[in-house]
Amino acid sequence: MTPSPAGFPADFIPGPDTLADRRILVTGASQGIGRAVALACAAAGARVLLLGRDIRRLEQVAGEAAACGRHEAIIVPMNLEGASLDDYRHVADLIRTQLGGLDGLVLNAAMLGELCPIAHYDPVLWARVFQVNVHSQFLLVQACLPLLKAGDSGSIIFTSSGVGRRGRSYWGAYAASKFAVEGLMETLADELAADPGVRVNSVNPGRTRTRMRAMAYPAEDPGTLLPPDAITPLYVYLLAPASAALHGQRLDAQR
Repeated sequence: MTPSPAGFPADFIPGPDTLADRRILVTGASQGIGRAVALACAAAGARVLLLGRDIRRLEQVAGEAAACGRHEAIIVPMNLEGASLDDYRHVADLIRTQLGGLDGLVLNAAMLGELCPIAHYDPVLWARVFQVNVHSQFLLVQACLPLLKAGDSGSIIFTSSGVGRRGRSYWGAYAASKFAVEGLMETLADELAADPGVRVNSVNPGRTRTRMRAMAYPAEDPGTLLPPDAITPLYVYLLAPASAALHGQRLDAQR
């Protein structure tokens, strides 16, 4: 099974210059989909910024990115659950100082929370999930949007979920937060509809072999799932100038 969402060319294969010298920030870059997207961007010629809280894993990904790409990756250590407003401003200042601007923002970091009925959901955990999955994305968009607008053909990608498009029992804060992410994407896309310089889309990765998926479905055979790198061509395409016509779209990485 291969990704074939509407609007994504079936024959698209990222090359070493697809994202030549484009500056891309990826959150949740230490593992799973974030790591795979960051490495795919590096292999496509991008200058990648790796945002996450596990410095050791980020260093490993940075080494892999340098090996497959043409630029050294920049590590941005940040705990999205406890970050202050000044931390988000610091990220934007770091990008401006070290790279001079930003061309792509991949909002991928997320927290699963717990799978249980709404009636029994821990309110504190609910707030923590929304802080990571929604509020941090809003704050990063606010901090980085001026940088994206100043560049050429900027792209923002929100990583969504199937339960963020159709609610499902026991998915609680995760499902509700992903619905909020879709709403944030659509609102921002509508606000930027008259600005051809920045496009905004969301991607539902589908059934992908990640740690979070294993936590949600512990009895599932991981061999039946696509590895994260199988869905990265869609992300690379959305970050490339060739996808300029795609804006405000809710895309599925798997059919």
